[in-house]
Amino acid sequence: MATLLLTAVGTALGGPLGGALGALAGRQIDSAIIGTGTREGPRLKELDVTTSSYGNPVARHYGTSRSGGTIIWATELVESSESSGAGKGQPGTTTYSYSSSFAVALSSSPIESVGRIWADGNLLRGAAGDLKTGGTFRLHKGFADQNTDPLIASAEGPSAPAFRGLAYAVFEDLQLGDFGNRIPALTFEIVAGSGDVRLTQLTSPTPASLPEPVEADGVFAGLAGYAAETGSLAQHFETVGQLYPLAFDASGDRLSIAQVSRLGADTALPLPQDRVAAWDGQDYGQAGGLATQRADGARATIAGVRHYDPARDYQPGVQRLDGRAASGRASIVEFPATIAAPAAKVLTAQAARRGAATAETIAWRMAELDPAIRPGQLVTLPGRAGHYRVLAWEWRERAVELELVRHSFPDGAIAATDPGRISLPGDVQAGPTTLSAFGLPWDGNGSAGTAQMFAAVTTGSSSARASLFTVQDNGLEPAGSARGDALQGTLAAPLGPSRALRFEPNASLEVAFTGPDTRLAPATMQDLAGGANRLLVGAEIVQFAVPVPLGGGQWRLEGLLRGRGGTEAAAMAGHSGGALAVLLDERLVSLDPALASNADPAIAASGLGDAEPVVADIARPGSSLHPLTPVHGQAYRAGDGGLTLCWTRRARGAWVWRDAVDVPLVEETESYLVGIGPVDAPVVSWEVSERRLDLSAAEVSELSAAHAGKTLWVQQQGTFARSTPLTLTTL
Repeated sequence: MATLLLTAVGTALGGPLGGALGALAGRQIDSAIIGTGTREGPRLKELDVTTSSYGNPVARHYGTSRSGGTIIWATELVESSESSGAGKGQPGTTTYSYSSSFAVALSSSPIESVGRIWADGNLLRGAAGDLKTGGTFRLHKGFADQNTDPLIASAEGPSAPAFRGLAYAVFEDLQLGDFGNRIPALTFEIVAGSGDVRLTQLTSPTPASLPEPVEADGVFAGLAGYAAETGSLAQHFETVGQLYPLAFDASGDRLSIAQVSRLGADTALPLPQDRVAAWDGQDYGQAGGLATQRADGARATIAGVRHYDPARDYQPGVQRLDGRAASGRASIVEFPATIAAPAAKVLTAQAARRGAATAETIAWRMAELDPAIRPGQLVTLPGRAGHYRVLAWEWRERAVELELVRHSFPDGAIAATDPGRISLPGDVQAGPTTLSAFGLPWDGNGSAGTAQMFAAVTTGSSSARASLFTVQDNGLEPAGSARGDALQGTLAAPLGPSRALRFEPNASLEVAFTGPDTRLAPATMQDLAGGANRLLVGAEIVQFAVPVPLGGGQWRLEGLLRGRGGTEAAAMAGHSGGALAVLLDERLVSLDPALASNADPAIAASGLGDAEPVVADIARPGSSLHPLTPVHGQAYRAGDGGLTLCWTRRARGAWVWRDAVDVPLVEETESYLVGIGPVDAPVVSWEVSERRLDLSAAEVSELSAAHAGKTLWVQQQGTFARSTPLTLTTL
């Protein structure tokens, strides 16, 4: 086959005469240029990424493949800054971000489109054409009439090139914050044709050195993509020919290329009986004109194919003949092309069969050459079973010599295969931002005098960020950014009231989540005691033990601890369907404590899927500053008619109840307000500094006469606010 290939190259360089010279040059020159039969092919690259080196070749692409590119134009980095104002003793902050505009050459031949784009291994552009970060993407497909890109034209003026004949991509103001403020390493899913690659694509447009026209026909079954980078056309034919053997014929006035796999037994021609009796001066008698040669035992056998697998985002995959490593001199063919794992398995088996069949070559001499017997033709030999394929023919001193190899027809079933599993970046298109903001009871971390407020931001894609703003009288003020992966939703059904006294194993609630990642894990009682699986429902914090997926983002959460963190009052009220539900985990964004001092604190968010910023009021902004409601209220009647009221205090941030240990005070002083009537305007009140109040019989009698049927309640007075009231008794 090497001689045939050199013949084709010779024809490409010098027409039919060059083809004849190439054939006569012999196998020694052939081996020096192309290599011997043990060559395994060009090495696969671990997905080349974008470079900007001078002199890099730009590949021609066929079908669909993943490839890097060459940066051919770029601007300097553009620095932007966002400052957030100071408040309540908090220092102001300035956040810097960077962007860049640049162009990347993709293909030296026209392409149809660009699919996904990866940056540092993560998706930068999804299959739907959505960028996962800020910026603008434009594609120029590489046709001869393409216009100059408007950004390049505005920067370079009249001298701006249109790069006609070169497919390239332009990124305008690409935000670099997710990539360490540098242009990331990019790879592109380049689509230069649909379906399997055809033989005619490799020869079109025909290079000027090839004779016109070139006859080429056939489809490379399973070859979804191929990139012709460096090397001559002959080298690319040799690369493809490892798995898709080709037959070249340059004996006429044109170069003919055909696929060996398309040869059928019905096309075979019988070789004539009249062979040359004398060979190199010797008489072989009945065997005259026939010489057989077999490869020695050191010949390597094909054991597998290494290729780019589209099911693995074009990462390299290996398909072996029998699923395990072969012994002896077994070679793995490096085939730098896009092939699905099942197709690669088939090609591996076919290549192994051909390797076994072609171990024997035959030289057959004839008195004259039949014009129908051309390279690639199937023939049968007198007295020999099977079919042979003509590799080449050469003029000898007294005859025409045919080089023949046994032909193997594809047969037999091939076991199914699997490409394997790797962790691939998700491709979820960013949708409209869902935003909620709220204050929470103090968790014991940080300062007890600082308001703790959080935002839940959901964009529909865990990789898509949203810019945050605080709502001020004069407009929106930048407040950083957040990932859009918070898990939030609404109650799918009402949740009844609870006294929140103990674990409720039979209680459950249903939530319809809108977040991109709705994986929830079960929790033991020890996990719950440590704060696991906390869910904000309205103003109540609920913990759940067993999450049950119902499909479509809806979950049933079973085994509940209600009224956590001092939210018993909200638990007693219950919740209607549609109430806000947010998972309290590390995906929440902490907000500036100074916002709690605003009259109507609110924030806004703007993501890639938003036409306008989304605004949300901050619910209960001062929750972390409110003391917890006292518990265990009791009223004791004395024998003389007096009344003793007592209760037990709780402390902010003390989530764990320890027996025989008093909870910390947290507040600057211990103070309680006991009252009768409305909490906001009690008709009678007492302020005490200990956890009891003693009323004499006369006071009780007077109060009962004036306020019969009314309740006595108690509030803890904290440094910043009062707790919700605890009912002690009724007069």
